[in-house]
Amino acid sequence: MLATPVIQMPTITAVKAVSLSNPNQHPFLRPHLVGFCLRKPKIPSTTRTALFCCKSQLQDFAPLTSAAYGTLLFSGGLFAFTKSGSKGSLFGGLTGAALMASAYYLMQSTETKAIGDALGFGSAFLFSCVFGIRLAATRKPIPAGPLLGLSICALVVFTSAYLQDRL
Repeated sequence: MLATPVIQMPTITAVKAVSLSNPNQHPFLRPHLVGFCLRKPKIPSTTRTALFCCKSQLQDFAPLTSAAYGTLLFSGGLFAFTKSGSKGSLFGGLTGAALMASAYYLMQSTETKAIGDALGFGSAFLFSCVFGIRLAATRKPIPAGPLLGLSICALVVFTSAYLQDRL
């Protein structure tokens, strides 16, 4: 009778940060690493090897967030202008796109990254306030509700990036 070989697939496991008192608790973790690691399953008589470790944190997505948020603000302002002729929406969309483009440009250099993160944080805070006030004043969930949610998500990313730069 032929035995079929057992194929062991890599597994994804959640990992926690190692306490500073015992940094050798896990061979692939450092005290600052929190994330997911893709590693080979336990095989007796061999050591584990890490195939892929995701070390990205929320602040690493700040440039991508500024590009996407600026694009959505611009396209939303342009859509509102073409649909209803609202010059205020067009001006707001252009202003948001210009602020996010400036933040994105400043985040590309290590010397100006802190300024770009601060500009992204301030812009997202400004638009969160604007959309929150508009939602409270009109009591119409569309379009202010989704825009407020999007602005708060961008604000969380930029806050994380800004605080990381400040520490």
